[in-house]
Amino acid sequence: MTNFFAKKSLPIFMTLSFLLLSFLSQGVVLAAAEKEKPKAADLVEDGQLIDLSSARYVGLFKELRLRHNFSKEELQKIFAKVSIGKRVLELMDKQWEAKPYYQYYPLFITKAVIEEGKKKLSLHKGLLDTIEKDLGVEREIIVAIWGIESRFGRYKGAFSMFQTLNTMFDAYPRRSEFYRKQLVAYLLLCRDNGVDPLSVTGSYGGAFGQTQFIPSSFREYSVDFDNDGKRDVWNSIPDILASIANYLHRFHWTFAAPIYWELGPELKDQQLVAAYEKGRKGLVPWKLAAEKQKNDMPSSPMDKKVTMVGLELENGGMRYVAGYPNFQAITKWNNSNRYAMAVTELAEKLKE
Repeated sequence: MTNFFAKKSLPIFMTLSFLLLSFLSQGVVLAAAEKEKPKAADLVEDGQLIDLSSARYVGLFKELRLRHNFSKEELQKIFAKVSIGKRVLELMDKQWEAKPYYQYYPLFITKAVIEEGKKKLSLHKGLLDTIEKDLGVEREIIVAIWGIESRFGRYKGAFSMFQTLNTMFDAYPRRSEFYRKQLVAYLLLCRDNGVDPLSVTGSYGGAFGQTQFIPSSFREYSVDFDNDGKRDVWNSIPDILASIANYLHRFHWTFAAPIYWELGPELKDQQLVAAYEKGRKGLVPWKLAAEKQKNDMPSSPMDKKVTMVGLELENGGMRYVAGYPNFQAITKWNNSNRYAMAVTELAEKLKE
């Protein structure tokens, strides 16, 4: 009886082993293929001319002519010899926000930045008094964003804005539609402000000026705070600081309200874990977080919900905080919880 089953089971075992090995080998091949999948930068040459006869550009030019009244001659002049910036594509796949928090925040919160930020607070005290009164955003938050975005105006980016936006539209499929909108917004803001679109430099992500606004944000949120008839986020300190404040104001910043609250090294309820796993969209009532974490959390303005934020520690552990609506407003500027936390902690240092 034993021999019978041994003889019968051998070919079955061999068949199952073969199938298992085949499945595993296919998985290895698929994993290798995924790993070796070429990045956008691998598919182009630096300086490669963009094909303006492609369907995407034909559609773009049609919109610019019919909806925004650009002439064919204007477009031919602006887009002549527009090319790919390969370095832009390389940097887009290595963004700082992907770093764990313990590696991320030291890029921005340094002794030098803190010292310079405090000097800026003193130097522009009168202006910041007025901005706080008019727009209801704390000065330390405004100056922290200014410091992180451009080191208080020292770093504005050296990439051609026009080339960058076209590169992302043409050669970065994952964000192509977003950058198409930014390219249109950029051409409109240049026309509205009498700026040569080929003359502006910015970051590899398509942001410019001391605020590092993307084009659509400039058109929507920048303000002429010095009343000279133009919105200048390159050189006008009143416009720069007020535009930062106005952005947060438009996303319902509440003056003197909490920004975040420490929750400890773990989330103690599955509802909180589920919210954390949903990312910035995973909101929970602040009272629920306080109850489950057994935490004396302050109330949220108008009882608005909070988000669960996890910050990586160097020892492998986690630090969890509740992100209040003010925290969420900062993520509207840059959709990274790490960024919002770095802004907040820098602002705390500036207030010390």
